[in-house]
Amino acid sequence: MSIEAINYAVPTPGEFIKEELEAREWTQGDLAYVLGTSPQNLHAILSGKRGISSAMAKALGKALGVPAIFFTNLQAAYDLSIADDPDPAIERRARLQDHFPVREMIKRGWIDENLDASLLEEHMMRYFRCNSVDDIPYLSHAAKKSSYYEDRSISPIQISWLFRVHQIADQIELPRYSATKLRKALEDLKGLMIAPEETRNAPRVLMECGVRIIFVEALPNAKIDGACFWLDKSSPVIGMSLRFDRIDNFWFVLRHEIEHVLNCDGQKKGQEIIDDMEAMSSNASLPDEELKANIAAREFCVPRDKLVGFIARKNPYFSEHDISGFARVHGVHPGIVVGQIQDYTKNFKLLRKHLVKVRQFVTSTGMFDGWGNVFPVSL
Repeated sequence: MSIEAINYAVPTPGEFIKEELEAREWTQGDLAYVLGTSPQNLHAILSGKRGISSAMAKALGKALGVPAIFFTNLQAAYDLSIADDPDPAIERRARLQDHFPVREMIKRGWIDENLDASLLEEHMMRYFRCNSVDDIPYLSHAAKKSSYYEDRSISPIQISWLFRVHQIADQIELPRYSATKLRKALEDLKGLMIAPEETRNAPRVLMECGVRIIFVEALPNAKIDGACFWLDKSSPVIGMSLRFDRIDNFWFVLRHEIEHVLNCDGQKKGQEIIDDMEAMSSNASLPDEELKANIAAREFCVPRDKLVGFIARKNPYFSEHDISGFARVHGVHPGIVVGQIQDYTKNFKLLRKHLVKVRQFVTSTGMFDGWGNVFPVSL
């Protein structure tokens, strides 16, 4: 029963005990004698000045032949009826927290701290760019799906991350996007794959082509590596979480999202592309746009026919010398080769020391939010 349903005066447990004494033709002194307590102690319970403890509930149960839980329930119902009504904001905050990582968003500086419930709802509406609380994705109580996101089974946590990327992208002014420049820039990007520190130049190359690239730390339990969407038809955005801080993962995800841009995927509002590479690696029935992006990313890292031939010759004994030599021939860091071999053979323990970290280099020049940094945005 909800608190709102208790809108009548609940009698004290003592009222029931008095009625039971009257039915048995007992006095209060008789019951005090049976219970082995003082009349004063019993009078405090009967008058409602003292509550019934668990021990007293058991004693009353034995004395009156009633289950002890009956008396504890009477006491709980009475206590609930006289308790102060809770702050209505509790239910409103719970509704938001039940769907979105509100506390984490506050911790990240995405939402102001110490907001009352109405201001929190208003801030969430601004965050998700809607005019009503029920227009926030996943908050509508309507039986029908409330947004395109829900139809595609994108989680509220992923949406929260995506909107942060969107907010940051809105703050950046770039030249008009050129697909021709982006295709030519692939060679420039390929030349950066030889060393981890060269990843710092990738954001500049993309932005010169009119592509906004934003790095936002993944939210807890948000299985997301990259995203592609468009502010308008001439302003593509690539978002990356750097969830797996490895050189192979960085280049694969980046090239995967670039392919989405080149193919104009995710251009319509509400059809943003959100990619979880782990899920895609185990799913053979991928949409065509994801299959194309995966193929482009694999070819970019290491030509697939060359990789398959190398594996056929060396598997399962891949020496340091062989890996380094093969990487040098294809102009990439050994970690990129190792990552592709791991993906192909599913031997994820192979030469992991080559899977070096790159986040420190990428975030030194790129637009990023998280990892202790809050990108300034105005909602």
